[in-house]
Amino acid sequence: MTVFRLMDNDKSHALSFDEFNNGLKDQGLKLEDDEVHAIFDQIDNGGSGTIDYEEFLRQVRPPMNDARKKVVEQAFQKMDTSGDGTISVEDLRKVYNVSSHPQYQSGQMSDDQIINKFLGKFEEHGTVDGKVTKEEFLDYYSGISASIDTDIYFDLMMRNAYKL
Repeated sequence: MTVFRLMDNDKSHALSFDEFNNGLKDQGLKLEDDEVHAIFDQIDNGGSGTIDYEEFLRQVRPPMNDARKKVVEQAFQKMDTSGDGTISVEDLRKVYNVSSHPQYQSGQMSDDQIINKFLGKFEEHGTVDGKVTKEEFLDYYSGISASIDTDIYFDLMMRNAYKL
């Protein structure tokens, strides 16, 4: 986040083209304007004309290594109780008990609302259809993985979260 904050001169939590261009120069990169435009457009997935932190992070985060992918795939397989390659509401009902969720206990949310909210987290950057694909699941955990330094801690977190 530090590089992003340094580039975000107006503190808008989004980078304009000029902020991005100047930030690259500040980092010592010497690129032609057309190259900077191409990079900017690649990162600005939504075509908004700015790069928000999520867009930035998705492009600069390192890929998950094989050990991390393996434990994420194990979690996906456990959640995909039907074995059809997606996690659906029906799959989730079999493995996710909402009864200890604070918002369920307080009556703020129903079990359906909690399950749909849970599934929705995995589809934020994919197709929102109520079915989470393996790619969406891996993409979500790739973002989480980027913020966890050690493989041991990531593995422990996944095993505890999914009771693997």
